[in-house]
Amino acid sequence: MTGAQALAQAVADLAAIDGGARDARVLLAHALGVDRTRLTLVLDDPMTPGQLGAFQDMITRRAGHTPVSQIIGSREFFGRRFIVTPDVLDPRPETETLIATALEKPFKRVLDLGTGSGCILITLLAEREGATGLGTDTCNLALDVARANARALGLADRCRFYWGDWYAAVPVPEVSDDWQVRDDERVSGYGPRTRTLPVVPRFDLIVSNPPYIALGEMDALAPELSYEPHNALTDGGDGLAAYRAICAGFGPHLLPKGRLMVEIGPTQGRAVADMMRAAGMESVEIRPDLDGRDRVVMGQNPA
Repeated sequence: MTGAQALAQAVADLAAIDGGARDARVLLAHALGVDRTRLTLVLDDPMTPGQLGAFQDMITRRAGHTPVSQIIGSREFFGRRFIVTPDVLDPRPETETLIATALEKPFKRVLDLGTGSGCILITLLAEREGATGLGTDTCNLALDVARANARALGLADRCRFYWGDWYAAVPVPEVSDDWQVRDDERVSGYGPRTRTLPVVPRFDLIVSNPPYIALGEMDALAPELSYEPHNALTDGGDGLAAYRAICAGFGPHLLPKGRLMVEIGPTQGRAVADMMRAAGMESVEIRPDLDGRDRVVMGQNPA
């Protein structure tokens, strides 16, 4: 069987899948081990039994709504290929709106809350030479994926990933065992002694694509999303819990004039913008994605 014949059958098998014809081409290119842009050049070539068997297995999985990224183990995002596993969200085109917004102004140090695959942090560092950053997540398996992506894209020396919940995961230097002598002690030689306080890391850009789907909306989602980590999709409540934590805790971590920006669901713009304003942020804006839906809310820390 030639690649063209196998592709025609696969397109028919995926007729009920939204974008099935496109997915069939992506999976065929993966099965043949060729770049998607070169697929047309090899369609008339006969497939080996191994290639055909692998391709048919991929099509069966896709017909059962397994995401393409989990079948082939990767997804392209902002012009780069990222490793994807069932432990992380599949990077989506709408998240590129967050990247484009962040790149409008300079930054040197980035904090990515709930980093998942690391695609946001790693992309920002790749696009901004010399920038460094931290990514946090409550899933160690996701952090392993993020570290692997950083290594694969040659950025492991410019980013670190830590386990923990939102800002609590940001590492703080340990308190020194050395005593800090106060001026009055130098004079008298008596009085209480104080420990050196740790320095809280600060950033000029904080970004996040947190779980924002309300629990009541989960049943209406596309079947493909059932293959992605539940806790990365919903907070188990109204979909706004992460934004409350992010807006409440930025103070010690964001430099004056630093920017905070988050991806949102299309109906959450006003609520999240109000949270940022209530937290004291200035220049709060709501940005749409390419489909015209509210997608990013951003604000600036006062000077």
